[in-house]
Amino acid sequence: MSTAPILEPVMEPQQDPIDLLIAIEEASQAPIRPEYIEGAVSVPPQPNDQHNDGAFELSYQFRVAGIRLVGMNNGYRAAHKDGRTMALVIPDFYVRRRRPSDLDESYRRAHKGWYPIDMVALVGEVTSSNHETDTGPKLRTYAAADVPVYVLIDRHAKTATCHSVPVDGHYTTRTEVDLGRPLPLPEPYPTLDTAPFTD
Repeated sequence: MSTAPILEPVMEPQQDPIDLLIAIEEASQAPIRPEYIEGAVSVPPQPNDQHNDGAFELSYQFRVAGIRLVGMNNGYRAAHKDGRTMALVIPDFYVRRRRPSDLDESYRRAHKGWYPIDMVALVGEVTSSNHETDTGPKLRTYAAADVPVYVLIDRHAKTATCHSVPVDGHYTTRTEVDLGRPLPLPEPYPTLDTAPFTD
């Protein structure tokens, strides 16, 4: 698979983004899980070992700090106020507000595999060759969906950033450090050791 993200143009107005992503998955000859961000479909590049190991290490740091509802690989749907799909995203790691309830599981079934984004309190992304997606469209999408905290490990810029306090579709608080330095997060989260991304 190419390391560059695949971007598809905006679909026809009556087409459901979820059905479009399913069609792309079924047509692919490789295992992929596309996302829908800012009106376009993005197929993330295959992550390398440092990406996966680092994302897992950050997830583990939350667990060690007693934050139990940490996860990876679930997809989340953000909706506009009128119910239309705004975004379909798969964060590299996340902290949920709650375990999936029966209502959340019903939502996931109704939306063909996507949980409601209000389940998550923190999302994290580790950049790959498509770093522009994580630093632009995903940043704006998470803020617009009122996700309280967005942790961005930008391996391209060699920085780790915590965006928090979304107001009117924008994060109002930003803390940035060089990779390798500790990244403080808002309470109740731990300070993250970003050293795994300097090896």
